[in-house]
Amino acid sequence: MPKTPESSPSTVVHVQVGAADAGQRLDNFLLRHLKGVPRTRVYRLLRKGEVRVNKGRAKPDYRVVTGDSVRIPPVSRSEPRQDDRPLPQGLADLLEWSVLLEDDDLLVINKPAGLPVHGGSGVAVGVIEALRKMGRGKPFLELAHRLDRETSGCLVLARNRPALLAFHELLRGGGIDKIYLTLLAGRWPGGSVE
Repeated sequence: MPKTPESSPSTVVHVQVGAADAGQRLDNFLLRHLKGVPRTRVYRLLRKGEVRVNKGRAKPDYRVVTGDSVRIPPVSRSEPRQDDRPLPQGLADLLEWSVLLEDDDLLVINKPAGLPVHGGSGVAVGVIEALRKMGRGKPFLELAHRLDRETSGCLVLARNRPALLAFHELLRGGGIDKIYLTLLAGRWPGGSVE
C-alpha cells in the first residue's frame, strides 16, 4: 500500500497529483490531505518551504497540476474530530426519500425547509454531514452551492472535483438559472418586492 499523509505522519511523503485534484490551490490540496493538522500549521509548513512541489518551493496559491509531486514533511496532527453519534433514523429516511438525481458526478436532493446544509455554530449535523455519514460521499462529496436553512428546494452536491468545478463554472457563466418561488399566507399589503 502506498504511503499517504494519513498513514505515515512521521515520515516524508510524496503525493502525486491526480486529475481529480488538478487546478486546486496548494493550500487547499494540503488541507484536504492532512486531516487533523491545524490550518495554521499547514501555512507555517508552506511559509518555511517545508512543502515542495516538483522539488521546489511553492506558494499557497500555486495551482497543482496533474503529475505534480508534492513533498509533505513529517507532521504531527491531532486526531480528527469524529462524531460517533448515530444519525437519527428519521433524518436518514428523509434524506433518502429526498434524492432527485444520483449519478457518478452529482447528487441532487430536494432539501426540506428547516434543515441546514452544513453544521456549524449550534448545529450538530447538516445535510452534507448526514449524507457523508450515510456513505453517500465516498470518496468525495461537496456542496456545489448552498441554500438557507429555511429554504427548501434542489440542492446540488458534487461527487468529484471535476464535477464541482464544472458546476461552479456554469453558475458563474450564467449557464444555470436559479428560480425562487415564495408562498405567502394572509393578505399582501401591496407594492412589489425585488
